[in-house]
Amino acid sequence: MRTLNGIDEITSLVGTELGSSEWTTIDQEAINTFADVTDDHQWIHIDEQRAAEGPYGSTIVHGFFTLSLIPKFSSEIFTIEGVSIRVNYGLNKVRFAQPVPVGSRLRGTVSVNEVIPGDKGTQVILKHVIEIEGEERPACIAEVVTLLVE
Repeated sequence: MRTLNGIDEITSLVGTELGSSEWTTIDQEAINTFADVTDDHQWIHIDEQRAAEGPYGSTIVHGFFTLSLIPKFSSEIFTIEGVSIRVNYGLNKVRFAQPVPVGSRLRGTVSVNEVIPGDKGTQVILKHVIEIEGEERPACIAEVVTLLVE
């Protein structure tokens, strides 16, 4: 894991890849749990028999489940020190580039895209790419905005 020491160091890393997480397997139990928590019980995610006959040949992971893995992957890649506050500020752009079949292994890769100083703190825009093992196209690409206050 990489330790980033304050806003100045993060600013010096604009355009730099910070690293990749470990691979994580997404099983049907995890998909079902996410469906229960979010009340998103669409058949393509939870009905294994119907999904087997559907367009992907199996159930697929919710796009928002894939997106929700960003904090897990981030915590494996980097930590930030030298700031008093670090909060999620939002998302600039999210794309679900490819469906994720049940049983897939995913990992995240993070790059520093931009650092924007402001009155309320500094916005750090990180590009997160969530890969599917063995696939050329990623599952998700997201620009996550974190607000840092020194």
